[in-house]
Amino acid sequence: MLIKTKAYARAGLVGNPSDGYFGKTISFIIRNFAAEITLYESPELQIEPTQRDLSVFSSIEELARDVRQNGYYGGIRLLKASVKRFFDYCDKEGLELHGRNFTLRYTTNIPPQVGMAGSSAIITACWRALMQFYKIEIPNHILPSLVLSVENDELGIPAGLQDRVIQAYEGVVFMDFNRASIEKLGYGIYEELDPATLPNVYVAYTAKLSEGTEVFHNDIRSRWNRGDREIVSAMYQWANLAQRVRDLLNEGRGLEIGPLLNENFDLRRRLYKLGQGNIDMVETARDCGASAKFTGSGGAIVGTYEDEAMFQKLKKAMEPLNVAVIQPQILPVG
Repeated sequence: MLIKTKAYARAGLVGNPSDGYFGKTISFIIRNFAAEITLYESPELQIEPTQRDLSVFSSIEELARDVRQNGYYGGIRLLKASVKRFFDYCDKEGLELHGRNFTLRYTTNIPPQVGMAGSSAIITACWRALMQFYKIEIPNHILPSLVLSVENDELGIPAGLQDRVIQAYEGVVFMDFNRASIEKLGYGIYEELDPATLPNVYVAYTAKLSEGTEVFHNDIRSRWNRGDREIVSAMYQWANLAQRVRDLLNEGRGLEIGPLLNENFDLRRRLYKLGQGNIDMVETARDCGASAKFTGSGGAIVGTYEDEAMFQKLKKAMEPLNVAVIQPQILPVG
């Protein structure tokens, strides 16, 4: 038995970072990049390391380069925590697992630590493989919370539901994380949107600006917990932007969402300490006539553009910044 599963990168179109604060967001999948899991039956349970998990280097320079690109942790801890959490879930739910063992292997080409949800993609793909291997079905609205628990509870990584929801559903999804639903049910209200309602969107990214979410989110959480009026108000504003974009898309007015994406970033810039490189990306895109905001926690941006001429202008303008610009593939080909 050979099982192969994937989970894709994602872009937070609008509303982030309110997803971790009972807000609302819209995200879409980026099929240009994916994490893939290969699982096959084996005598012992084994998780194989990949390039990101190496601990032997030819020089100190190579070690430093590897850490800058991949961080201090690779994917092994994500897979190990996923398997453990999957077992705990099945045990709690009384789901019987057969006694066969397996070997897990992962690959990913998702740019690391640039707000495209590379870690949660590895975890989501792993859960899909385990579900196939053990013939366990988990509904899409439940799976994101389980994936999140791998990072929050097993690994102590602060994160929200948004990334895991879009990687479970794929396509384009409007997410309402209202407190009543989250606290009572453990998940939000998720509405799949028609990708055809989106205007032209681009994603631009660079690995040079990457920094972990733990670094980026600084003291916003503690200010929220203290009831800081500025932060609480901002979360409501971000949620309102997501609701307005959702309504415009459903009304066939997708060409009007650009200013709302800009407003999303401008509010973030007022509240967060941002690196100049991230600001330069946004301002360069706007100078080309495109809208721009973060896809996640910095290092990548998403926005709207008018036509192919503007897209080519955007690509050329980003070259001096060593920033790649792509047209995201949201739907499967064919």
